[in-house]
Amino acid sequence: MLRAENFNAKYPIKPLGEVVDFLDNLRKPIKASDRIGGEYPYYGANGLQGFINDFIFDEPLVLLAEDGGHFGNPEKTIAYIAEGKYWVNNHAHVLKPKDGLDLKFLCRVLENYDVSPFIKGATRAKLTKGDAFTIPIPFPSFAEQKRIAAILDKADRLHRKNQQAIQLSDQFLRSLFMDLFGDPVTNPKGWEVKPICKIAIVKTGNTPSRAESEYYGDYIEWIKSDNINTPHHILTTASEYLSKEGYEVGRKVSEGATLITCIAGSFNCIGNIAFADREVCFNQQINALIPMTVKPWFLYALILFSKKKIQAASTNAMKGMVSKGVLEKIEVICPPEDLQIKFEKIFENQREIMVQTEKSRQLADNAFFALSQKAFAGEL
Repeated sequence: MLRAENFNAKYPIKPLGEVVDFLDNLRKPIKASDRIGGEYPYYGANGLQGFINDFIFDEPLVLLAEDGGHFGNPEKTIAYIAEGKYWVNNHAHVLKPKDGLDLKFLCRVLENYDVSPFIKGATRAKLTKGDAFTIPIPFPSFAEQKRIAAILDKADRLHRKNQQAIQLSDQFLRSLFMDLFGDPVTNPKGWEVKPICKIAIVKTGNTPSRAESEYYGDYIEWIKSDNINTPHHILTTASEYLSKEGYEVGRKVSEGATLITCIAGSFNCIGNIAFADREVCFNQQINALIPMTVKPWFLYALILFSKKKIQAASTNAMKGMVSKGVLEKIEVICPPEDLQIKFEKIFENQREIMVQTEKSRQLADNAFFALSQKAFAGEL
């Protein structure tokens, strides 16, 4: 992430409030229930929120998250450019560059800026207008600003192409599943349905006692919810490991299981899943599905595209929880094995492509970040 110490010492440094006009007094929030659909974009902290029948702004401006933004997340941006006619709610600051400051340059400075020193709020982080005023901004010559912005725009296009390739690959897999099996929630092809407990063993994770320090070490990964719902369908590497002693008392699964989040602080996280391509231990917020009468990758895709059914079984509307007993009783489709095998073969081939694309995306992200650091350090 970008910080003030990354800036070239030869560049003048100015507070944001000195180089932009805040147009926050013009923005207007409207409840979703009160919005009338239309042709004009409705923007919030993290970009487009929908469309509305009226507009407030009619010029290119930079929108900077005020609250609810992706603060502290290096993979997400907190600023973007809005163009044309549009509406902005009260969760994003509206910034208009003053003379001598290029709009695209301003956005590139702010989009990945580490604003943590300027944030307030323990439960919901907020970048107030007063604090945003004080953010240090590099102010090279206008020509240099344009040059830096053009270089970063070119690099960003490669990054976006990789993101689009990943999205298209996911769309292909969804289309493949729907073509072969139909929607698993509505079952339009009339497949036999069975409760999950008839096709897979359901196993709930646990947390070995923290009082027993010997349970934690470096022997085996201990998976948590944030290791689930990944770009290429596989568990990410755990941040915490169990020792051999912890392995003995922990809940574990071998390669081929599907892990699903069944207890979460957010309802939307219920039903997030990932495939285990190795043996792991996992915590009590997660249930593992170990295939018995279905193919592993088919089971994974079946649960992936049945997320609405999983969420519908949640017992807590605000946060979300699906117990082992409830999960076991959820009915799912059971198409013929030959179709499952056909799906698995195509899925595996496509996933290999996705893995390579994801690696390319990560390389492009790293390159873009490094380029940004060099650009604002005056090394390009």
